[in-house]
Amino acid sequence: QVRLVESGGGLVQAGDSLRLSCAASGRTFRTYVMGWFRQAPGKEREFVASISWNGRSIYYADSVKGRFAIIRDNAKNTVYLQMNSLKPEDTAVYYCARGLSGMSVDSTDFNSWGQGTQVTVSS
Repeated sequence: QVRLVESGGGLVQAGDSLRLSCAASGRTFRTYVMGWFRQAPGKEREFVASISWNGRSIYYADSVKGRFAIIRDNAKNTVYLQMNSLKPEDTAVYYCARGLSGMSVDSTDFNSWGQGTQVTVSS
């Protein structure tokens, strides 16, 4: 069973940047799709970004396209979410997750989740 630990969240102002990290345990990290999701208060968890095992395929939600970047470092068993030009509507708990098989934007295709890290963007 893989263990995922997110870090890097915090309180920032609109327009600022943050980089989230997700460190994974286990030797098979490099073989899996990884994804980032977020959940705002009173809302359902939503897809943010996902990346293939080799980084060659990347999906983004329309709401973050052009502002966020998902990056993985297989040597460090870590996936990152670089968030630029943050908006108040980006406020949420951000979760990283390991995919079951191929690329996906559906949370049901991810079977291991971290505990989440809070991102709060003030206006």
